[in-house]
Amino acid sequence: MTASPASPSPTGPIQPDSSAAPSPATGAAGTLDLRSGCQGLPPLTARLEPWMRELLADPVACRDLLEEHGSPLNVHDFSALPRNAAELSDAAAEQGVDLRIFVARKANKTLGLMTAAQNAGLGLDMGSERELEQALELGVPAQDIVVTAAIKPAPLLRLALTSGAMLVLDNLDEAAAVDALLASPSSVPAPTRRPVALRLAPTPSEIVGPTRFGESARTWREWAESRDPVQDALRIDGIHFHLHGYDPLARAHALAEAIELVDALRALGHRPRFIDIGGGIPMSYLDDPEEWAAFWNAHEDRTGTADSSLTWRGEPLRQVYPYHQQVVRGQWLAEFLAAEMAPESTAADALRERGLELRCEPGRSMLDGCGLTLARVIQRTATSDGIPLIGLEMNRTQCRSTSDDFLVDPVLVRAGASASQSTSDPVDAFLVGAYCIEAELIQRRRLRFPGGVDRGDIVALPNTAGYLMHILESASHQIPLASNVVQADRGWRRDRIDAVSPLRPWADPAS
Repeated sequence: MTASPASPSPTGPIQPDSSAAPSPATGAAGTLDLRSGCQGLPPLTARLEPWMRELLADPVACRDLLEEHGSPLNVHDFSALPRNAAELSDAAAEQGVDLRIFVARKANKTLGLMTAAQNAGLGLDMGSERELEQALELGVPAQDIVVTAAIKPAPLLRLALTSGAMLVLDNLDEAAAVDALLASPSSVPAPTRRPVALRLAPTPSEIVGPTRFGESARTWREWAESRDPVQDALRIDGIHFHLHGYDPLARAHALAEAIELVDALRALGHRPRFIDIGGGIPMSYLDDPEEWAAFWNAHEDRTGTADSSLTWRGEPLRQVYPYHQQVVRGQWLAEFLAAEMAPESTAADALRERGLELRCEPGRSMLDGCGLTLARVIQRTATSDGIPLIGLEMNRTQCRSTSDDFLVDPVLVRAGASASQSTSDPVDAFLVGAYCIEAELIQRRRLRFPGGVDRGDIVALPNTAGYLMHILESASHQIPLASNVVQADRGWRRDRIDAVSPLRPWADPAS
C-alpha cells in the first residue's frame, strides 16, 4: 500500500549545494563511517540493523557475495522478525486481547521467510496458488495458513478447500465458485466442513475510504441467511477486512461494523470466532523526523534547475510510502485497541466481551530490518545535457513497490580496484539501471558521493525485504531475476526459492 506523505512541520527549505559536500566521518570503532560515501540531497538516513552494519563494513564479503551470486543480490537475515511480531503481541496482551499474526508472504518470496515465521510461532498469509503450494510443501500446518488472494481461480480455491486452510471469501461470485467445487465430490473430496472468513467492505465515510475488497455487511447477512449453520459444507469462522492507508481510527470504525456483522451472524446460528484487520500496520524506515520534514520542504521548493534539482529533472514525487512515522507496530496497535467503540467501551473491550480473537496480516512491518539489496557499479556517465549518472547492474523493478520512489539513502561500499582510495572526483548523481528506458532510475533522488564512485564499488539499498525486492521485479530483456541469500549457521546460503524461479542465472541452491 502507499500513502501521500503527511504535511511535515516547517524547518526551512534545504537547498542542494554541491559546494558543501560533507567530509568522511570516522565511527566509534575508528573505521570510516558507513554513511559517509553516499548521502541524499537532503539526506534520509536509513536505520541499519547490526547484521547490516557488519556486512557493509566488510567490502570483501560484499564483493564475494556478488561474484558468487550475481548482481543485484537480495540479502536476508530474519532475526528481526520475532522482535517485530512481539511488539504487536505484547500490545495486544496488555489489553487482554488474543492476537494471531499471519505474515504476508507476498511481501517477500523467499522460502526462508516462511521458515522464519513458523519458527517464531507465526502464521502465513497466502496470495496465490503457488504461494499456498510452497507453504504446504514446506509442511506448514493448514491452521497456520490464511488465503486472502485478491483473485482466486478454481485451482487455488480447490487447493485451499482440500488443504483445510482458512479461505477468505471476497465476494458472491467467489462464494458461488466455492459452492460449485464442493458440489462435485471428485473436485473436492471428503465431507468435512471447510473454514472460511467473509471479507467485509466497510461502509465508506469521512474516515473509512472506499475499497475494492469484500462485500457489504448487508450482502453477507443475506447470503448467510440461506446457509445452514450446522450442516453447511462451509463453516463461517471469521470476518476479514482490508483497508488502504494506516489510520488506526479508520481500522476501529471498520472493526465496529465487523463486530455488528459478527453479532448478526451469531443470531443466525453461525459461530464466527475472529476478526481479521488485514495488513497496513505501519513501520518507519527513518529515525529522524526532522530529516523527513526537511526533505519535503526541499521537495516543495521548485527553484532548482535540471542540474541541481532534488529529483530527476525536478519531477515531483506524488505517491510515496510515509518513510518516517511516529506511531508504528505496537504503539499503533495499542491506539487501535484503545479506540472508543461505544460510550465507555473500547475496541479491546468489544473483542474481549465477545470472546473474539484478533488477527492481522502485516508484511512490511514484520520484515523491517530483515533484508538489503547489493548492486555493483558498472559505469559512470552523464546525460547529453550534463546530468551525472551512475549505472548499476540491476534494474528499477528490483527495488520498487507501488510508490514513486524508495526514499532512504543508499550505502556506498568501496569494493572496486581502488577501494582504499577513490580515483574519481566528488559527484552529485542519479542511480540508473539496465532497462532501455530514458528514465530507468533506481532512485529518483539526486545523491551526493563526496569521495566519488569507482567501477566495481557496491551500492547497498537498506531495508528492502518488505515488498521492495520482489513485488514488482521483472525479467524483461531476459535479464535474470535477482538471487536471494539467507543467513544460516555457516554463513549465507542461497534461498531455495531460486530453484523454482524463472530465468535463474546460476545452478540450483544446494539446500
